[in-house]
Amino acid sequence: MGYFFRILKSSIAGFDELPDFDEWGEMFIDGLKMFLVQFVYLLIPLIVIFIGAWASIASMSVTEAGSLANPTLAIGLIGGTAIIGIILAILFELIGSIAVANMALNDSEFGAAFRFSEILEKISMIGWGKYIVWYIVMIIVTFIGGIIASVLQVIPFIGMIIALLVVYPYITMFSARSLALLFGSTVEMD
Repeated sequence: MGYFFRILKSSIAGFDELPDFDEWGEMFIDGLKMFLVQFVYLLIPLIVIFIGAWASIASMSVTEAGSLANPTLAIGLIGGTAIIGIILAILFELIGSIAVANMALNDSEFGAAFRFSEILEKISMIGWGKYIVWYIVMIIVTFIGGIIASVLQVIPFIGMIIALLVVYPYITMFSARSLALLFGSTVEMD
């Protein structure tokens, strides 16, 4: 996560070359900040899912015969809150990606990831449609990369090493660079 953030930061600053893989302490701190931002953005969807699961469990009462009194209600609560939680997770992840980019733009300032008006303005400048298309493309690229890594892991030991040292790092670099270029289109207009 720290190197992802470093690539994001240097690409937003206008550098085309990969940044050095050094200053591990700084990279660790930046990665930790990025993790915390993503965690905070996923808290609300997780809370919704948790409350739905808790409510569905609480709604289950057992009759004297030992069967559930209203299993449909429990299943409905779990399913309904899961769907709402997933929709919220996607929405918050969309906002969270630009929040991380905004933090990178503002020299790793943690608070920049929570300036909602700035973040929503950046997304509007990008265009919601363009941004959602980018997000879908990134899901597809990551999925294809995961399939390639899984296929490589069929080769004992060597396949796992290739997946860990080649496939996953390239997916990370591609994701960070593409997010930076997308986000950078808004920075030039400022």
